[in-house]
Formats: sequence, C-alpha cells, structure tokens
Amino acid sequence: MPVASPMKPRASTTILGIETSCDETAAAVLDGEGHVLANIISSQQTVHERFGGVVPELASRAHIQNVDLVTHQALDAAGLCWQDLGAIAVTQGPGLAGALLVGISYAKSLAYVLGIPLVGVSHLEGHIASAWIDRPLFPRTCVVLIASGGHTHLFHTDEHGHFHLLGRTIDDAAGEAFDKGAQMLGLGYPGGPLIDQAARKGHPTAVRFPRSRVRTGRLDFSFSGLKTALLYHLQRMDQQAIVEQQADLAAGYQEAIVDVLVRQAFTAVRQTGVSALAVVGGVSANSRLRAKLTERATEEGIELGLPALAYCTDNAAMIAAAGQRALLHGKLASFECEALPNYALPSGASGGTAPHSS
Repeated sequence: MPVASPMKPRASTTILGIETSCDETAAAVLDGEGHVLANIISSQQTVHERFGGVVPELASRAHIQNVDLVTHQALDAAGLCWQDLGAIAVTQGPGLAGALLVGISYAKSLAYVLGIPLVGVSHLEGHIASAWIDRPLFPRTCVVLIASGGHTHLFHTDEHGHFHLLGRTIDDAAGEAFDKGAQMLGLGYPGGPLIDQAARKGHPTAVRFPRSRVRTGRLDFSFSGLKTALLYHLQRMDQQAIVEQQADLAAGYQEAIVDVLVRQAFTAVRQTGVSALAVVGGVSANSRLRAKLTERATEEGIELGLPALAYCTDNAAMIAAAGQRALLHGKLASFECEALPNYALPSGASGGTAPHSS
C-alpha cells in the first residue's frame, strides 16, 4: 500500500508549484488567496532547437540541472523562505516519463524534509486552472479548450467543479501541427511562435488548406490530414517559390488550425448551453487565435477567458493553482506516488483530483 503523507498544511496555505512535464523547468509560489508571488520558467529551447523537437533524455538532464535553481529563484522572488511554505504541488502526468520523475522526486524530498503535504497534479488540470489565475471571477461553469503542443481537449466544467470530456484530438495536437508545419516551411523550432510571426506578413486566404471534420459523434479534432496537405502542396513547389510564398503559406496553414479550434469550441458552447469559454495552453498564445476568438465571442455574447501570456505555455503557477484546489478537497499524494506519463484526466473527475492520491 502506498505510504500517504501524514502531514497537514501549516497555518500558511502558501504553495510551491513544480512543473517538469516536458521541456520547461518551472517553479512558482502562490499565496493563500491564489495570488502569484513568483513564476519562474527555465526554457530548454536552445537545447532542443537543433533537433527540431524535444529530445527526452536531454530534457531530463536539463531538469536535473535546473529544478533546484528555479525553485530557489521562485522563493527569492516571492521574498519567502522554506518555512513559509504550506504545501508543494507537482505535475504527475501526462508528460515525458524521465522529465516527470525529476520534478516528482524533487518535490517528494522537499515535502518530506519540510513536513508539509505533497499534492500530485494533472498537467491538463493545471492548464484548466490557468483560466482563473488572473481572472478569479471568471465563471466556473464553462467550456474549456486546452490547445498545446501535446494536447487538444474540450471539457465542460460544471458548478460542482467536475470536468466532462467533450472531445479531443484523434491524432496530432494543435501545437504539434504548428511545430511540424514550421519544420516543413523551414521556419525552425518552436513552430507555434515562428508561424505566428511569419503569418503576420502573409494573407490567410492566399493558400487554402482543408478544415478537418471528424465523424466520431463527439467534438473531436484531427490535424494529421492538414500536415499531409501542406506536405503535398510543398512538393509541387520549387524551393525558390516556397521561400517567396513562405508568409502566405504560414498564414494559410495557421488559419486552417485556428478555424477548426474556434469552430469546435463554439459548437461546444452551443451544445452545452453555457455562456463562457476559456481557451488555455500554449496555442492560446497565438495572436490569430486570440483575435478570432475575441471577435466570435463578442458577436455571440459569450464571456471569453484567455490567460495572460505568462500562463499559456507550460508554467508552475498553473500547477500550484490546481494544487491549492486539491488541498481544499483534502486530496494529498502519497510519498510513493509515481510519474504517470500517459495519465488522462477522466471525464467526470472533480477539480483537485490528483492522479495518484492517498
């Protein structure tokens, strides 16, 4: 049987969040009211960009080198010491197994030495929690679209804090489609920001790419066909033409991804009858997506929640925020909790559900 943490939160409910699920080493501190006191992120972009994607072994090594450093930086930025912490939250999954293990091992050690609770957090729940970090009064009953490098999910959250899965990608995530598209266009890595930048100089209707529709009976997504369409289109062009039309190609490709995300999100809003939509995850930082979401929400009278850019990509503030909710529900992780690389947030789960609770 797993050994549960016997600790109870100190009088302080200040929480430290640790995030190492992929290629960002992050630590954040939130006070008892959920205000972000510090949010530190160490990027591994220079480590992975020459490979055109994340190399798991290199990611793990970088996390080992950086996790203690960013944690101390977060405490210093918050003006706190170890004894001021009331709990520690850490990402348990999904993510890269080795990367997750670094953060979990470090968090376990801290919680044990400090004698404070450990909270295991789903990375997906962290993204969901980011919708309320800087907008605490945003409606809890809403549709949430998570769009990132590894995930594209639609959830309906109800007044009881339960998450109901409405749809997900059946192949590639939206962020992965951006990365692979940028590679084919010769833009580099990471693809999302580079396509966003290039597309601003192009025309979104100059080159039209297909908008996928998945017939699964749910609000699912598919982006593999779009990648194939771009590949075939480029194969019919010579290199000089690709360079000359790069901005238009980027704009058209981006528009196809954005249109599908917006269409599915607002279809979910109509089907559930809610009046609020939150869009979170790294892709929610895309300027074209933010603009089209804002325009559509205004037209339909829907309240739109878009996190500040600092909380869109992987960060520890969102993990700490989800961890605080777990504490409110009394859901603590075991000191024998494990990394769960393939963990999927189950439909109907309540907010604050740790992947491997005591």
